[in-house]
Amino acid sequence: MDDRLIQIIIDAFPQLLQAFFATTVPLTILSFILAGVISVVAAMILYANVPVLKTICRFYIWVIRGTPLLVQLYLVFFGLPSLDIYIDAFPAAVLVFGLNEGAYMAESMRAALESVPKGQLEAGYCVRLNYIQIMWHIVLPQAYRIAFPSLSNSLISMLKGTSLAASITVMDMFRQGQVINGRVYESLALYSEVAVIYLAFCTLLTWLQHLGEKKLSTYGGVR
Repeated sequence: MDDRLIQIIIDAFPQLLQAFFATTVPLTILSFILAGVISVVAAMILYANVPVLKTICRFYIWVIRGTPLLVQLYLVFFGLPSLDIYIDAFPAAVLVFGLNEGAYMAESMRAALESVPKGQLEAGYCVRLNYIQIMWHIVLPQAYRIAFPSLSNSLISMLKGTSLAASITVMDMFRQGQVINGRVYESLALYSEVAVIYLAFCTLLTWLQHLGEKKLSTYGGVR
């Protein structure tokens, strides 16, 4: 490794880190929040066996899980303009990542909801709570604790998956690495540096996940 290559790596690091915190992190957080909302709504509909809506949710999950994420990104960003629907790159990425991960998280939440004993519902009705109150105060908190490991894995997977947003011109960390490499032509070094940064933050999230699981297990929330 010569001095030029070392200097390129050093100079690229703050630029990559800035792109990570300015774009990759917000993209991950916003997409995960959207996915969380979608997953809870879809899981509750499936859990309650609501007619028509259950079919719509099943269809949504089937389509999203059965098509590649990259194709979904292209359909929204490059395909919708043919219908005179224009969405900027960053919002398009948030929408697609949220819809995509929401389909997977919905199945995790549904399984978690179904693992909560049915007696919890009956107990809620006995103290004169309505269905929404029972779900919000009794069932969902238990389901979240059960689904915590799976949801944490979804967050880690989403952080890595946001690198695909570079394909629709979102200036995330991976895209920044591509831009820098276009100037210096040191693909191995730069993409390795990008990989190391992803690895570092995914490792941090994994450590936080294990810490959260230990705390939840203390209260008997994780089985």
